[in-house]
Order: sequence, then C-alpha cells, then structure tokens
Amino acid sequence: CEAYVLSQRGEGWTVLKRQYDDGGFSGGNMDRPALRQLLADIDAGLVDIVVVYKVDRITRSLGDFARIVEVFDRRNVSFVSVTQAFNTTSSMGRLTLNVLLSFAQFEREVTSERIRDKITQSKAKGMWMGGMPPLGYDARDRKLQINAAEAAVVRHIFERYLALGSTRALAEELEREGYRSKAWETRAGRALGGRVLSRGAVIHILQSRVYVGEIVHRDKVHPGLHEPIIVR
Repeated sequence: CEAYVLSQRGEGWTVLKRQYDDGGFSGGNMDRPALRQLLADIDAGLVDIVVVYKVDRITRSLGDFARIVEVFDRRNVSFVSVTQAFNTTSSMGRLTLNVLLSFAQFEREVTSERIRDKITQSKAKGMWMGGMPPLGYDARDRKLQINAAEAAVVRHIFERYLALGSTRALAEELEREGYRSKAWETRAGRALGGRVLSRGAVIHILQSRVYVGEIVHRDKVHPGLHEPIIVR
C-alpha cells in the first residue's frame, strides 16, 4: 500500500505516519481498534484517501461496508484497493465494490453453514464438540471421560435429591457441605467455575442427559460416546 501511495506522488499523495493495522482481528465485524481509529481520524479531517491491499481487508460485511462508505462520503474520502483497482470516486467503482463484498459475505455465510453442519453431524455421532465439560467429566479428543472424584459428587447430588425431594434444600445443603461447581481452565489460561452450586446449577445437573450417556443438540438426543454416570 505504501508503494502504491508513493507511485501517486505526482497526484499529491503522501503516506501518513499512522498505520491502521488490525492484525489478528476478524474482518467480519467493525469491533476493531485500528478501524475505529481510522474512522475517528476521518471524522477529524486527517485522512483524504483510504488505501487497502484488498477490499475485504477493511470489512467482509456488506452492511458494515455501507456504513463505512457513508462515513467516507460525509468527509469526501476516497477508497482505493491496490490489487483490485477499485476507486469509489466513480459510480462503476461503487457498483463493483458492492458486488465483490456481496460475494465475500456469501462466502462467509456458506462457511458458517458448513461449520454448523459439521457440529450437527459430530454430535449425532455422540462426540463432545468443545466448551466447558460438565461436572463429572473431562474432555479429551472430542470425547467425555469420567472424572472419578467429580463423578462421586454427581452421584451424591442425585442421591440427596431423591432423599430431600427439593432442589432448594439440596442447594443449601451442598453449600453448607462445601461442594462447588466444576473448576476448569480455558486454553487461554482463564479460570472458570469453582463456585457455589446455586439452585439453578443443581437443576441443570439433575436435568442433564449427559449423565445418562446422551448428547443433546437442539431438539434431538443422540447416544454419546462417553460412559454414563447415572444408570436409569
């Protein structure tokens, strides 16, 4: 992009010292620090032309692009894609950009559908598709494996519910006896769980079909690959 701007020196173009690079952020939304800074600088009158390597580097959403173009128009800012030779100063350039972004958004939506289909198919096979595993299990290789110490807690919860017949009384008893929810650490190192088992958490455990060896996806129930903790 800098090389392209330098090639236009005869037109009076100069490269700004600030670079608006959102490396590591998805182009599928506008919640990106460098993009927000760019739009703020445009509103402040500091930018005349926005130069990108490819159109989908600034956004892959047609709706977001329309909002960005409104900001450009309001401040008479031109938009140039180096590798695609698009320029919003012409009506044909605007049309071509909109068509291109329509296809970019279509590709993004198709990819999302493929991911949803893959999750549906995997859950139909009884696989665990990620996220925090339930109390009583650990997740390894897309499969839930029984955690013996936690499984004992789960069985205790079911047994005490049968004895007490009240989720509120059970939650209060579990809190008095020091029972806690599953403690888990994400791949990013964030610690989750390890809290007092609320009445809602107790109800969720009692209603979960995972403990009888099943996997639920939307309104369908599939046999899981994991061993049950509770036998019906």
